[in-house]
Amino acid sequence: MESLGGLNDVSEKDEMKEEKVVNLDEEKKKRKPFWYWTVKGRDYRLKLKASTIGKLENKYRQNIMNLVEDMPSLSVMLTIIQAAMEPWEHGIDYPDIQKIYDSWTEEGGNQVDLFKKVVIPTLVVSGFFPEKQAQSIMEELENQ
Repeated sequence: MESLGGLNDVSEKDEMKEEKVVNLDEEKKKRKPFWYWTVKGRDYRLKLKASTIGKLENKYRQNIMNLVEDMPSLSVMLTIIQAAMEPWEHGIDYPDIQKIYDSWTEEGGNQVDLFKKVVIPTLVVSGFFPEKQAQSIMEELENQ
């Protein structure tokens, strides 16, 4: 009787049957690794990971895309930013994010720009949109 579980029983003969044709000239497009939020000359890296997306969804008891369908409240946007910054800024807490936002507004930032130029691009680099939609969103943001 033949075992169906695992790859340990795959023989070289079976492996030879599978042949893939790969065009080496084709370069796979990659997403930007991070979105950068620059405040007081410092770049903060932003990108949501699966673990932080889960935390946000558990906190708000809904999908993040539902949260940002319309412009969310400032506290929701700052919490999304905190989650996106958390893996690279260890120990950063919500009051720290509020202080960064206050500094950003002193430099001329506003709540609408926070949504359009920080939160939405963070979702784009975090894989929330299909490639073509992500490209059009980013192009639109660059043209504003």
